[in-house]
Amino acid sequence: MSMEEIRIGLEKEHRQGVVETLNTLLADEHVLYIRTRNYHWNVVGPRFHSLHEFLEKQYEEIAEIIDEIAENARQFGGFAAGTMTEYTKLARLKERPGQLPSEDGMIQDLVHDHETIIRQLRKDIDKADEEYHAQDAADFLTAVLEKHNKLAWMLRSHLSVRDRSSDIDHRSAHELVGSSR
Repeated sequence: MSMEEIRIGLEKEHRQGVVETLNTLLADEHVLYIRTRNYHWNVVGPRFHSLHEFLEKQYEEIAEIIDEIAENARQFGGFAAGTMTEYTKLARLKERPGQLPSEDGMIQDLVHDHETIIRQLRKDIDKADEEYHAQDAADFLTAVLEKHNKLAWMLRSHLSVRDRSSDIDHRSAHELVGSSR
């Protein structure tokens, strides 16, 4: 896709790199948004009502992140990806059609997706700063990372340590909180 000619103190190639990074993130955000809405619609179990409302708040926050990312791509003179075809091609997160896990399985899936985005954002922040010399893009990506940290924490809070994914170290409450001595 072509880039607009703007003069903001960054080479066109650097702006293009930032826009590509943002569009890939935008695609991941759309996959996460759709998964969160899917789980909002299809959650069943004893915590239906509370999870239904909680997941609605989560996808609303993701929708705001999506809008900010798309607008940021435009600010760098690029165009935001805007079709499902583009999103499925660009996304690192993959759809899992036909899979509806349990309540806790849904929460674990969403935690995993947020953590995947967080890990990628850490790499993208460094790239924006060091390779593209776009500190403003790095700052923006850091703000997005902070939002995902909070969303992931809120999701994790719905799981007991015992219920978290198998790659999480199962420690006692004393070890998690620390010694009070």
